[in-house]
Amino acid sequence: MSGDMKTAVVLFNLGGPDGLQAVRPFLFNLFNDPAIINLPTIARWPLAQLMSRRRAPVARDIYNKIGGSSPLLQMTEIQASALDVSLNSGEGVFKSFVCMRYWHPMSADVAARVRDFAPDRIVLLPLYPQFSTTTTASSLGDWHRSAAAAGLDVPTATVCCYPGDDDLARAVADLIRAEPLYGQDTVRVLFSAHGLPQKIVDAGDPYPAHVAKTVETTLAHLDKPDLDWAICYQSRVGPLQWIGPSLNDELKRAAADQMPVVVVPIAFVSEHSETLVELDMEYREMAAQLGVPEYARVPTVCDNPHFIGGLTKLVERAIAMESGPASGNGILSGSGERDCPTDCQSCPNS
Repeated sequence: MSGDMKTAVVLFNLGGPDGLQAVRPFLFNLFNDPAIINLPTIARWPLAQLMSRRRAPVARDIYNKIGGSSPLLQMTEIQASALDVSLNSGEGVFKSFVCMRYWHPMSADVAARVRDFAPDRIVLLPLYPQFSTTTTASSLGDWHRSAAAAGLDVPTATVCCYPGDDDLARAVADLIRAEPLYGQDTVRVLFSAHGLPQKIVDAGDPYPAHVAKTVETTLAHLDKPDLDWAICYQSRVGPLQWIGPSLNDELKRAAADQMPVVVVPIAFVSEHSETLVELDMEYREMAAQLGVPEYARVPTVCDNPHFIGGLTKLVERAIAMESGPASGNGILSGSGERDCPTDCQSCPNS
């Protein structure tokens, strides 16, 4: 393998509005995604217009609380820079490109930039450790459409998920141990992930199983057999049944048990509105009103050295597929094997 080969690494995330004027179009892009609202375009488009118009005032208020925009792009650029430093310490030339699903920079622009970089190969690396049709599959599908339109015909390897990644778990465990409240004799750790409608899981989405895998690996690093912990889900919207238990319910249980809680954002790798507003403000206030004795929130992994080191290994494993049966166009899970339960029809490694 030539030492001067150029590799483009595309990092995927949801994105967020870069100003209050971008809130409504950001929401429209979100609701107009068939992975989010599975309706024909003729029905989905007007519904997305209606929903984005109705939700925009509430969303603007949320972003107002954190300076009028989402910090997600800046956070992801920090991760991209750290990954480049790590990858470029060996052979070859690596350049990471940030690609957002619902706001800029989006796949059409990023695909053009990758084409201009003229890489010898591409590694697609979602910053969603746990696979879901609503996140990873949507981002990858959008990328492939844009890459084809841009004329990108380069060997491409895809990392579909890494829920049991040891370096991710080590980073999360270190952040939990650094929280003073965790050191108390009596405390409950709540691993909180973004929620998902139950019907999506029933259709074969592996997301809850992957969340459980990340928690299991993190608990192994904490090595505290008597730890009081639970998995829960936040950010529920709309009338559909969502997977549970909800973080609301777990805070009520903690209040009833008079148990302090340490909340761990287990499915987010960067700070954004769901952590800075929901967890730090709304759920904190709810906990106080319910009578939870103490409430603490652990930071996301962001550019934690363990996490960046884990991403580096994932890229290196994806590149190694070039010498295997996938011939540089394969799909790799973090474990190198199928990471989904057998009944998960949406597994990309089916």
